[in-house]
Amino acid sequence: MNLRIIKTVIAREYMTRVKKKSFLVTTFVVPILFAAMMVVVFYIMGNTKERKQDVAVVDQSGIVMPHLVSGDRVTYTDYSGESPDAIKANLKEYGKDVLVVISPLDTVARTVSVQAYSKDPLGVEFTGNLSSKVDDAVEEYRVRQYGIENLSQIMEDVKSNVKVAEYTLDEEGNESVSESGIYMIVSMLLGIVIWMFIMMFGGQVMSSVIEEKSSRVVEVLISSVKAVDLMFGKIIGVALVALTQFLLWIVLTVVLVSAASVFMGKNVMESFSGNPEMMAQTMGVTPDQMEAMGGVMAAATADTAAVAGAPQDGLHTVVATLSNIPWTRLIISFLIFFVLGYLLYASLYAAVGSAVESVEDTQQLQLPITIPLMIAYMIILMAFQNPDSGVVVWASMIPFTSPIVMLARIPYGVPLWQLILSIGLLFVTFLACAWMSAKIYKVGVLMFGKKSTFKDLWKWLKQK
Repeated sequence: MNLRIIKTVIAREYMTRVKKKSFLVTTFVVPILFAAMMVVVFYIMGNTKERKQDVAVVDQSGIVMPHLVSGDRVTYTDYSGESPDAIKANLKEYGKDVLVVISPLDTVARTVSVQAYSKDPLGVEFTGNLSSKVDDAVEEYRVRQYGIENLSQIMEDVKSNVKVAEYTLDEEGNESVSESGIYMIVSMLLGIVIWMFIMMFGGQVMSSVIEEKSSRVVEVLISSVKAVDLMFGKIIGVALVALTQFLLWIVLTVVLVSAASVFMGKNVMESFSGNPEMMAQTMGVTPDQMEAMGGVMAAATADTAAVAGAPQDGLHTVVATLSNIPWTRLIISFLIFFVLGYLLYASLYAAVGSAVESVEDTQQLQLPITIPLMIAYMIILMAFQNPDSGVVVWASMIPFTSPIVMLARIPYGVPLWQLILSIGLLFVTFLACAWMSAKIYKVGVLMFGKKSTFKDLWKWLKQK
């Protein structure tokens, strides 16, 4: 390889792309759209009030109604003395949205059945809330049937909610407080960033090769530049373009969202961020999952602080946990896996791009590339549950999944020999794949008028 020529190809690739209208448009339009979407979500969630539901209750059991306490969003009215059929037929005249009918008490099974009627479908939140209240009423009734004095209080007293205070020990035996949720967030974030970078920017390399091949520009380039120099120059050039755009997106999005928050007022953002249930609903997770992921910085750590010896505020726990992460090793490893992982997959994408004349023809050939990436993505989603399981450890060693999975393991602690072995295997595999891709690229970019298959790629590999 000629480094001077590669440098020239990189400069050409970079300058040609950043001067395109499409680059400028996407660089500025995407963050505007993304920031606008975030502002709209914040505004809607911060200002939209839930519709209040007026509920008519016909309690034929006599045990449930005391548990149906009205709140800000639901008002329960007792209609136990009236006919359910009459109310059902005239909900609007009664001024009610929902009719809830509680069956007579089954003294054998010691339970009741519940039916809810409404003009519009009821949400999961309403039915779950109602079910929970009815369960409480039935449990209280069953407790009373045992005839034991103060049994309800006894059962309440024996309930326990023990929190685990987590500590990590260094090589000298010194302990420091930690929180698994923080490790989980860092682990998933690093793995997903690498996955997105490889998928997005590797695809750009493939598209760039296809574009030059279909326009016959590559024929002119090959006449004065070696195929392998052109391929590596293109891979590195596209990476620099994509990285420039990615950084600009981050900066512009932060600036736009900050400006919007100032313009709209802090109360909108605070009403959203200060409501964990609202945030969980927006993110598509349950409040418990929200607590596991983000609540470690607030409510969860407050509970942990009640344990003897635990710090007395959540921020202290977060800072202590972050300080336990081997940041030097993590940053160095991130850069190494980031570069080698991208180079490995970008070379494969370049080989696929050289073998076809249109993006539509790449589906079959890029399947062996996308499958390991999808497997790695699925593994990092469960890596935080057991980072030392056999599947996760092996996936962090196999070169085609290690750039993603190993980074998800590092926050939990990885033996140095495993890290060195994983990097070594990845580097050797990159060299082998780059050599094979260069051979395919050298022949493929000059092949026209024929749809290439895996058999053709194998034939090109065997050529000297």
